[in-house]
Amino acid sequence: MSGLLRKVAIDTRPLRIAAYRRLWLSTIVTAVGSQLTAVAVPKQVYDLTGSSGWVGIAAAVALVPLLVFGLYGGAVADAVDRRKLLIVTNAGIAATSVLLWLQAAFHVESVWLIIVLLGLQQVFFALNAPARSAVIGRLVPGELMASAAALGSTVMTFGAVLGPMLAGALMPVIGLSTLYLVDAVALTVTIYAVWKLPSMPPLSGQSRRAGFRDVLEGFRYLGLQKLLLASFLLDIIAMVFGMPRALFPEMAENTFGDPPGGGLALGWLFAAVPLGAMVCGLMSGWLTRMDRHGAGVAISVVVWGVAIAGFGLSHSLWLAVLFLALAGAADMVSMVFRSAIMQNAATDEMRGRMQGVFIVVVAGGPRLADLLHGTTGAVAGTGAAVTGGGVLVVVFTVIAVLALPAVWHYRFSPTAEVAEEVGPARSGTAPETG
Repeated sequence: MSGLLRKVAIDTRPLRIAAYRRLWLSTIVTAVGSQLTAVAVPKQVYDLTGSSGWVGIAAAVALVPLLVFGLYGGAVADAVDRRKLLIVTNAGIAATSVLLWLQAAFHVESVWLIIVLLGLQQVFFALNAPARSAVIGRLVPGELMASAAALGSTVMTFGAVLGPMLAGALMPVIGLSTLYLVDAVALTVTIYAVWKLPSMPPLSGQSRRAGFRDVLEGFRYLGLQKLLLASFLLDIIAMVFGMPRALFPEMAENTFGDPPGGGLALGWLFAAVPLGAMVCGLMSGWLTRMDRHGAGVAISVVVWGVAIAGFGLSHSLWLAVLFLALAGAADMVSMVFRSAIMQNAATDEMRGRMQGVFIVVVAGGPRLADLLHGTTGAVAGTGAAVTGGGVLVVVFTVIAVLALPAVWHYRFSPTAEVAEEVGPARSGTAPETG
């Protein structure tokens, strides 16, 4: 029995690296805080307007700085000390959370102010996320990259489960504005963890100014890497057509019976996907021993689409939660394999830019989905919008795999070329262990 548990349970070997361990532990706190804001923003917008369409519009407007600065942030992460960049941008994210708290606490009741503050926060997030992901390649060796991806994704989904549940339960008690403040305080833990990281300048040893040419070089590099291109495309399909979170506030009230002020149904809808992902992550040991990473991504995206279609057809809250949890488990499988592909297939001097594209896809896709589902749900109804999106995920995934078969045939192997690439990337900045 113990042997089976070791094969199934999550692989914790990356936590032996002290710098990675501190960064991972800080994520436990900040993951919960960030999800409080993720629930508070759409709920506040919906309360002010009574429209899921406005929820989608707010997300779409916030997408613009994410797209622009996400790509540029990847170039910056390849040109400067990633540790310094993380310190500055984490402080900026915390400051915008404080401003969101103030506007809610003083009852400004301006949708456009919320949108502006959300957009500013996305600027700092877009500059922060590529560097945060790229540092993992310096801290963790290639053979443990899938394990590190599973650990990181699992702790993020833990926060995504607990955060919305806390938001749904605490919002009627402490008020919506306090959720923003808790997020800001939690971010100080991440700032401390980043402060303790080793310096991570470019491999050349010198920082430089990142420009538009660096962004173009990243796109040229991506165009030559069919595997990376296919992994991005599959995630875009899953997120844009199959992420109906903009409809959660409306469905919580009109389909599952929540009171107008918010309730447990809203919390369960936001928490169900990360709950399924977290359970899958805790049992992800088997994933780290698979080498068919590309096929794993494709199959998990199809499962995601089927589960989302099932959610759209559900009229029982607990059946809906079950389908969303299944979707979350599929998303965890996809995330583990996509992250491992990203870290191992990209060279260190391009890793920041590839992570920039990755972040734009991962964070930008759901925001496009907010606009698509919000507007479609307002016209055709929430059930039709969600179910139709799930079906489109399956159809477009099959088309994408046929068009880019490299993703289906890819097998991970720690070749000599990858080992040589990882070695210099960590030389001079070898993390402490223990």
